[in-house]
Amino acid sequence: MGQAELHPPSYTPEEYFALEEKSEVRHEFYEGEVFAMSGASAAHNDIVQNFTLILRPKLRGSGCRLKIDGMRLAVRDEHYYTYPDVMVSCHPEDREAGQQYKYPVLIVEVLSPATETYDRTLKFNQYKKLPSLRHYVLVSQKAWVVEWYQLTEYGAWAHTALAEAADSITIPELNLTLALAEIYDETGIVPMRINPGTGHE
Repeated sequence: MGQAELHPPSYTPEEYFALEEKSEVRHEFYEGEVFAMSGASAAHNDIVQNFTLILRPKLRGSGCRLKIDGMRLAVRDEHYYTYPDVMVSCHPEDREAGQQYKYPVLIVEVLSPATETYDRTLKFNQYKKLPSLRHYVLVSQKAWVVEWYQLTEYGAWAHTALAEAADSITIPELNLTLALAEIYDETGIVPMRINPGTGHE
């Protein structure tokens, strides 16, 4: 999430939509407040582009749609609107949508120092309210670290941390696998290293 104004006015959803149509900067909307979204790093852009290169060919002909960066998500109508870094929806209504999605099955957020805590907590708690969502993926820019949250058949969110080149995420709803080596390809980000000097005797 970006920075709020010092004296934030209260916006209606309609006023927010009108602002977005005219503004060159994207904003998130939460309970009447509007937050300008900060710019992304080169590594952030590289990771998002890699997801596009991985997902688009695999989704072709499936009826599912991939959207990145500029597509708005209505997390809760009238209450919360945001712009995920990557999302995939297979819902018929989203296939016809022009400006925003409502039914993603997969959401990916690339972590940054300014948004990491927010992405892990408040944003994820809001995303959990999306009835269609099955997979939430957090991607680090510091090293090859991907956190995968998957909704289980019991209604709980399972967490898996991935950090090795051979690790991968399998998304059965989309019939695809995402390998860490593909996600971080040509980003300049390196895998984590084990440093024996930091251990305890």
